[in-house]
Parts: sequence; structure tokens; C-alpha cells
Amino acid sequence: MDETVPGPVPDDDDAGPVFVLEEAEDAFLDGDRTAEVGTIRTALRHRDFRVMFLGMFASNTGTWMQNVIVAAMAWNITHSAWFVSLVGFANLGPQLLLAVVGGGLADTFDRRKVILWLNVEQLVGSLLLAWIALSPNPSKPLLLFAVAFIGTGAALQSPVFLSLTPTLVPRKDLAGAVSLNSVSMNASRVIGPAIGGVLYALIGPSWVFLGNAATYVFIMIAIVRITVPVVPKHDTGEGQVSRLLGGFRYVLAEPVVRRCVATVLVFSFFCMGFITVMPAIADDNLGVASKSTTYGFLYAVFGLGAMVGALSIGTFLAGRSLEKIVRVSLLGFAAALATYSLLRSPVPAFPVGFVLGFFYFAAVTSLATVFQSRLDDSVRGRASAVWVMSFGGTVPIGGLVAGQFVELTSVTAVVLAGAAVAVVLAWYCDLRPPEQRTPRRRTSAAPAPTAG
Repeated sequence: MDETVPGPVPDDDDAGPVFVLEEAEDAFLDGDRTAEVGTIRTALRHRDFRVMFLGMFASNTGTWMQNVIVAAMAWNITHSAWFVSLVGFANLGPQLLLAVVGGGLADTFDRRKVILWLNVEQLVGSLLLAWIALSPNPSKPLLLFAVAFIGTGAALQSPVFLSLTPTLVPRKDLAGAVSLNSVSMNASRVIGPAIGGVLYALIGPSWVFLGNAATYVFIMIAIVRITVPVVPKHDTGEGQVSRLLGGFRYVLAEPVVRRCVATVLVFSFFCMGFITVMPAIADDNLGVASKSTTYGFLYAVFGLGAMVGALSIGTFLAGRSLEKIVRVSLLGFAAALATYSLLRSPVPAFPVGFVLGFFYFAAVTSLATVFQSRLDDSVRGRASAVWVMSFGGTVPIGGLVAGQFVELTSVTAVVLAGAAVAVVLAWYCDLRPPEQRTPRRRTSAAPAPTAG
């Protein structure tokens, strides 16, 4: 394993680092286009990021391949929607509860070693799932335990990985790196279930889980081949609990970071509920059965739009004002979501769903880039944990709330309410530093006094 080295990541493009960082930041805030700043191409020039990205993409694909098959197996075992929802909560619930612990690990220990051991833990969990699936009558408690075991490792790893990425590229290329990570997440959501569905039908769930276990090896190989800076440690005399809560204090103290987190939290809770109630939208509004190929294509088109939206931040929108992109994307998301809720035919739902996915992840990727660019590395892991909790941890809860309100009102009303919240967020989400939001008063020069 390579030794970690102190200081910034060495980079041939970093002549005059202070000037370059300030110039890139000015370009983001003022809307100027800076050549070759923040693009996917420039991010991929950095070997360590490239190795890590490819390993994580392979691992993410295996994870989503496994997730969709676990849900299908849970349904086939019990034919209970409640048990399937319990499996889903066992998988994602730990993000809300344990992300802050993962953030503490990221700011205390070697991030490469933390990721390595957490992938070993998840690999063991996948092997346990494969063994459970071999039984003709799989144990439901044991299945829940295995899923929760894997979900715990994933929850602890998320803030560690988020805090690692910005150290693998210089800040001027951060937008491209975050864009690629978002692309990886969305592409794996499309590719993984497609591969998993085919393999599930051909060779059964046990082999699918074994295949996912193998994908953890890719990220383990990647993590031992990269070199990252040492995490700066400051002995503040804090207790362990106080140190873990340091990410919350940092987020509350930094105005731009606070607005990023508040925006993604409200967006995830109120606006993303439409994903949970997507079967109801398809069935009640579009006349599409949730157990149909058409429904699968509707979901895939949304995922494709999200992938393109994430790609846009590191390609044709690179160098543009991220603050403006966030606000425009939130308005575009609101318009697309409102339109989607009012459709009564599946044909127009395909292009509208693509646009909806595009604006969704263009907004989230821009927010994540601004958020990461404002963090101090000494607290990056713990602050990233707050992001994970706000973004990933609130979606399941918001989905439960959305489902209850669909029962009380209608799916159209719930989705339209989410669109209205997105409009309010577009007004609220001013990500410029406070000194740039304060208008400057223009004072006219006083006339010179005349003699006599």
C-alpha cells in the first residue's frame, strides 16, 4: 500500500496555486467561462482520481445489481409489501443514523484504510446474502440482518468517500470530479438493475450476490493504488461526542455551506417523494402497470436524464456560475415535475421524465460541488456526513410521508406540492458569499466647496 504524503496532491497543472484557485472561484461566482476548468476531461487527467473513479463505478454497479434483486427476493419470499419496505429501510436507514460516525472516521484515520476495511465488511455481507439465498426457505430475520450489515458499511463509507474525492484533484477541477461521481451513481442505477434482472432470471439470486461481492475487489484494488494527502489533525481538546458533532457546528457557522445543506435537505424531503410514489403516478395518472416493461422504461428514462444532467456540469456547463445553474435547475425541475404530475398519457411522460431527471441531478451536482469547494479539509469528513444525512437519509422518510398524503389526497396533489417547494428553494438558494450578496451603495461625489 502506498504511503500517504503530507500537503496537497502534486499536480503539473498547479503552477501558481493561489492565483489559479482564486481565478476559478471568481469564474464560478461571476459566470465567466474559464478554459479547461472543472471539466470531466481535466478531472480524468489525474491518475489517482481516475483509478478511484473506475473502481467505484464497478462497485456501484454491483451494489445496484444486488439492491434490486434483494427487493425482488424479499417479495418472492413473503409477498408482503411491508417486508419489502423493511428490507429497504435496513439498507438505507443506516445513512441517517451512522453517517456522522463515518464522518468522524474520515477526519480521524487514513481514509484509504477506512474505505478498504468497510469494503471488506460489505463483501462479507454479500457472501452472507449468497448463502442465505441458497436455502429453499430463506430466513427473513437473517435476510434483514445481512442487508442491515451491508447498509451499515455503506453508510459509514459514504462520507469517507465524499471527503476523499476533493483531495484527488485540485480545486479548479472539482466540478468535473463531482460530475463524474454523480454520473457513476446514476449510470450504475441503470446498468446494475438491468444486469441483475437478467442474471436473476438465468442463474438465480445467490450468483448475483456473489457477483456483487466480486465487485468490491475492484474498489479495494483501486484504494491501495492511490496516494492521498494526510488528513490535517487539530488537537482541540474535544471529547469524542463533541468531535463527531463538529460537522454540524461547521455547517451552521458557514453561510454558503449552510444554505447548500438546507437546500438539499428540504429538496430531498419534500420534492423527491415522487420517486417513492412513482408506481402510483404510473398506475393512477398514466395508466401504466408498475409490473410492466413500460414502467421499467419510464424509470430508466428518468435515470438516463439524471445521468446526462450530472454529466452537463463537467462538460458544456463547465466554468459557468454554479450558483446560477442551481437556481435555474431548481426552476426547471419544478416545471418538469408539475408537468409530469398533470400528464394522463405515457407517451409524453418519456421526454418529460428525461427533462425531470436532467434538472434533478444538474441541481444536486452543482450543489454538491459548491458544498465541497467550501469545506476545510480538517472537518471535511464530518461535514460530508451532514450532507449524506440530508441528501440520502431524508429521502426514505420523505417517501413515507408522501405515501401517507397520497392516501389522504391524491398523487397529483402531492407531486404538485413538491414542485411548489422547488420554486421556493430556487428563490432561497443564493449560494454567493454574504459579502457578495450585500448590494454596494453608490455614493456620488460631493461638489467641491467654492471660495467666498
